[in-house]
Amino acid sequence: MAGRINDDDVRAVRDAVPIDAVVSEYLQLRGAGGGNLKGLCPFHDEKSPSFQVSPSKGLYYCFGCQEGGDTVDFVMKIDHLSFAETIERLASQAGITLRYEEGGYTPGRQQGERTRLVEAHKAAAQFYVEQLDGTEAEIGRKFLAERGFDQAAAQHFGVGYSPAGWDHLVRFLRGRGFTDQELILSGLAQESRRNPIDRFRGRLMWPIRDITGEVVGFGARKLRDDDNGPKYLNTPETPLYKKSHVLYGIDLAKKDIAKTSRAVVVEGYTDVMACHLAGVTTAIATCGTSFGGDHIKILRRLLMDNASAEVVFTFDGDAAGQKAALRAFEDDQKFAAETYIAITPGGMDPCELRLAEGDGAVKALVDSRTQLFEFAIRQIIARHNLDTAVGRAAALEEAAPVVAGIKNSSIQHESAVHLAGLLGILDTQFVVRRVSQLARWARERGRGQGGDQRGRGDQRGRPGGPGGDGGPRGQRGGPEGQPAPAVPRGPALNLRSPAHRVERELLKLALQRPELVSPAFDAYGVDEFTAPPYAAVRRTIEDAGGATGADGDYLARVRDTAPDDTVRAMVTELAVEPLHIRREADEAYAGVQLVAVRLAAVNQRVTEVRGALQRLGQQADPAHLAAVQNELWVLQQYGQSLRDRGAAAL
Repeated sequence: MAGRINDDDVRAVRDAVPIDAVVSEYLQLRGAGGGNLKGLCPFHDEKSPSFQVSPSKGLYYCFGCQEGGDTVDFVMKIDHLSFAETIERLASQAGITLRYEEGGYTPGRQQGERTRLVEAHKAAAQFYVEQLDGTEAEIGRKFLAERGFDQAAAQHFGVGYSPAGWDHLVRFLRGRGFTDQELILSGLAQESRRNPIDRFRGRLMWPIRDITGEVVGFGARKLRDDDNGPKYLNTPETPLYKKSHVLYGIDLAKKDIAKTSRAVVVEGYTDVMACHLAGVTTAIATCGTSFGGDHIKILRRLLMDNASAEVVFTFDGDAAGQKAALRAFEDDQKFAAETYIAITPGGMDPCELRLAEGDGAVKALVDSRTQLFEFAIRQIIARHNLDTAVGRAAALEEAAPVVAGIKNSSIQHESAVHLAGLLGILDTQFVVRRVSQLARWARERGRGQGGDQRGRGDQRGRPGGPGGDGGPRGQRGGPEGQPAPAVPRGPALNLRSPAHRVERELLKLALQRPELVSPAFDAYGVDEFTAPPYAAVRRTIEDAGGATGADGDYLARVRDTAPDDTVRAMVTELAVEPLHIRREADEAYAGVQLVAVRLAAVNQRVTEVRGALQRLGQQADPAHLAAVQNELWVLQQYGQSLRDRGAAAL
């Protein structure tokens, strides 16, 4: 049985790793005011950033999809790790040695599966790097040198060499305590008739890292004629490695991609190396697969969907390159960024171009980019005979939807005029009208299918949202990963209504600035919060010990006390959402919220008591009637005092 990680060590890990440092490994963050940061949510598609991070509280929350939590929750969700694996990874980053209970810690037995596979890849990468210096690897060093890569370049990218024998790596990793099952599961070894053998043998090795810099796979290049395998051999699909989810060089390029708002997509490992060495440090490449939707999501989070951002694809000018460019254009609308293409001259790839003409030529290639839609239009037109009316009409019908799909309306109009000229159609306005018509139909079709709901603002009032009658968010799942039981859906609950706004603001203060509302807040009853989700949060704060004397573990304690994921998500949301005040919140502002919530509760009770009096009538027991009348008088006096004296009357 795996040992349980010591609770004190878990707390130390949570405190040691800042949430903004972890999140920024995956997406670009910008200031959101009030000390918070914002970015594009990595858990759902959106066009405007609704994902917020609060470094001071160690929490994140997305106001679009309602995902939220602390550093551990973020890493668990984005990398699909168990709790133990997440703590182990963060502890490694922070240099914290973990203690394990229930019999102590046995390396290799008690670590999570993913952690073990990552460590195996890290050890393998170092093994391959060391082998590159050996006599057998002379052919690999020659391959690199012929392409303009010296020893420093190889070291920078972690390039190594896999020995030609059957099981050199297997024996090395066994000596490090890894089991045969782990080696096969990792993709570093493969089964044979007797014992596992190395998957990669006699090849030049490129470590493939994820966006955080962890080695998750390898790309291996054939070096010898007697190697009957493919030219490039990649790690197979494993629990660590999904080729559609990784971009080679992203760990090195991510900061410059975010900084310059430009990403350059090339086709191979050596092309990435050549670009980076030439000064194009935003270059990345896919790993044995075409550029697809999951790759786009990675880049969008780094580019922050800035409309002025650029994604530049480099392709050879041959037929295969043109086909790849048109395939890339099919995904153009998935970017907010403008997409471009840079055609390498003479069929050379960036690596060959650097070798032939130097670093400046690689930079010039990227700078000479052409907008991808223009390239696509020219490719379409080239397939038709423009000398005939039929050919011109066919070219227009195929090219017009491409122009209609251009995001920028002014560029769309200009391109429609340009298209008329390319086709030789004298009636320019006819082409412009046709493009406008297609663009309008596309917009109407999108609205008819529900449209793009991303970035549409608050939707928490919808049925099924995180509120009393709405049921749990997204069916997070019950024990052992089973689906959570369905919760009956009730009417929509608008948690942003004026009636509920002050309750929301007071709870935000109680979570974010408890010192401003204590001790008065702790005297408030759960029934003073009329929205069921807010009442649940109020009860959770009470169950966690209240807001008075809140310490450094206060927020974590409240989140841990929440009875379910729905309430926990609401706590996180309220802890991260900025207060509705431009200046720094103070006791006066807190007092206004305290009074507003209490006064609303008093007014509600006054209405109830008046109704009771009316129902009693004149035939009621005099003593009971007098008691109810007295309660009404007291409530009215208290309400007036709250209106006159404010927080002093609490």
